[in-house]
Amino acid sequence: MIRFRLKELISNEEFRAGKRITLGSIAEATGIKQPTLSRIAGTRGYNTTTDNIDKLCRYFSCAVGDIMEYVPDEEVMGEGEKV
Repeated sequence: MIRFRLKELISNEEFRAGKRITLGSIAEATGIKQPTLSRIAGTRGYNTTTDNIDKLCRYFSCAVGDIMEYVPDEEVMGEGEKV
């Protein structure tokens, strides 16, 4: 499963910038709709486009691996989740 780390990136950016970063402000800056950002941040296993990943990489000035990570199914199942 792919896990998105958007919440972590937002938290790190808030700390660095010293101000609150909202999904609305990210949506405005990237052109990604706010409901899509909300799903990326909060829906386990959400499937989004590479275009959205590219926009988030540009916004956060980071690599793809900073936005998402691979989590083996065994680890997910170990947390009581179904695959």
